[in-house]
This record gives sequence, structure tokens and C-alpha cells, in this order.
Amino acid sequence: MFTIGDFARHGRVSVRMLRHYDATGLLRPAHVDPASGYRYYSAAQLARLNRIIALKDLGFTLQQVRDIVEEKVSAEELRGMLRLRRAELESAMAAAGARLVQVEARLRAIESEGHMPTNDVVIKTVPAVRVAELTATAASYEPEDIGPVIGPLYDELFQRLGSAGVTPTGPGVAYYEDAPEGGGKISVHAAVQVSAPLQDGPFRILDLPSLDQAATIVHRGSMDTVLPTAQTLARWIDANGYQSTGYPREINLECPENRDDWVTELQAPVTRT
Repeated sequence: MFTIGDFARHGRVSVRMLRHYDATGLLRPAHVDPASGYRYYSAAQLARLNRIIALKDLGFTLQQVRDIVEEKVSAEELRGMLRLRRAELESAMAAAGARLVQVEARLRAIESEGHMPTNDVVIKTVPAVRVAELTATAASYEPEDIGPVIGPLYDELFQRLGSAGVTPTGPGVAYYEDAPEGGGKISVHAAVQVSAPLQDGPFRILDLPSLDQAATIVHRGSMDTVLPTAQTLARWIDANGYQSTGYPREINLECPENRDDWVTELQAPVTRT
């Protein structure tokens, strides 16, 4: 038998936590000295302690932990609970990773203020182009809202093009508009150049209008890190007597499997101020 202090050391928990588990009935001592009130635990109780800690760290409430360790839930129910909790944790980790990428992009934008070369910005006319597209709505123009929308859109678009026997003839073209419902929402258009008749069906084929003047710059890397490049373009537009007239288009020049090797041209429609 172990004293509460020894058992706490072996279980890598605090004495205070063991007293709390005792008070809630989650883990009672194997023996309590009636004279001194000292708590004693057996080595066999380490197994129950390990399960309690593991389940608590997975985010289960103490009542759920009690039901599980006391076998008030079936094995199938337990597997379902664990699968659900695993999915929740994976989703939270993915969201945290995405936020970290955006924090790093903001940091790079701050660090590059006044240092990024702007001589790579080119003013040019962008001709009209025929595209096949799918459209969806994002909550905002923030990268964390755009990314989860446009990726699945492109996956679905290429699947539908394949089913219809339509072969892309040029790069992807992502473009954006304020959504009709307002509230800061954005209509996201995932498009790719094609040579096919105009149509509305499993995807829409339309002629994307030309841009008389576009300030353009090439971004190298994942679109999750586009912020410094986009803000360099914005500074050039402001410093050179132009005014933006819409959201920049994104032309996917190279899209290898490694997103860090992507090459994307930003085409911001502008006019002289």
C-alpha cells in the first residue's frame, strides 16, 4: 500500500487532485486509517487513475469519466465517444494550425514593410477569357474564411469537368465579389480556362470580362502566405497614382503538389486617380 504522497508521485498527479477524486467518488483510497484518517492506495489503482487522467485530458467531463470507468457505457458507445472526441481535437488542431499560418503571414507583412521590392509590379491589360466555374459564399475575405471554401470548390469543379469530358485549356482563375446578401460575405468563384460552349449545368461556363488596366504581381508560395505580396501590390497602387476597382484575381500559374512551390499572379483591377 502507498501513502497518498507516494501514490501521487507514482501516478504523476498532485495530492490535491487525488483528494478531489476522493471527494467526488471518482477514485476512493483502498484503505483509510480510522484513527489517523490517512489515505492509502494500492498499486492496482494506478490503472484506474491512468484511465481517469487520459479521459479527462481528452476533454470528457468528470461525470462522463465516472460513467466510463465504472462501465456504465458500452464498449461501442465508448468507441463512438472516443472517435467523436478525436475528430473534435483534429479539427481544433487544424484550425489552430491555420491561425498560426495567418499569424506568421501578418508577421512577415509587418517585417517587410518598406523593404519588399515593388519593381515587380506590372500594369497590363488582361484579355477576356472563357472559364468553367463553381461558386460558393465565404463568411468574409479573410484567408481563414476563403481557404476552406475555395479548396473544396476546385476539387468539385475538376471532378465535374472530368465527368462531363471537358478538359481545361489554361490555368485556374479565382475571383471574388461582394455577396448579394451583404454583411461582409464574399462570393467565391473557383474557375479554370476552357474551350467549350457557354452553358449553365453541373458547372457554369462564361466569358470572364477583360480588365482594361490591372496592376499585377507574382506570388510564390502557398496562398495561405499571400498577405505580404498582396499588401506590396496595394502599396504600389497607392504610391503610383492608381485606385483599386475590385478584388484581385488569382491566376494559378503553377500548382504542384507541394503548396509552397505554387506560383500565382495577382491581377488587381485599377484606374487612374
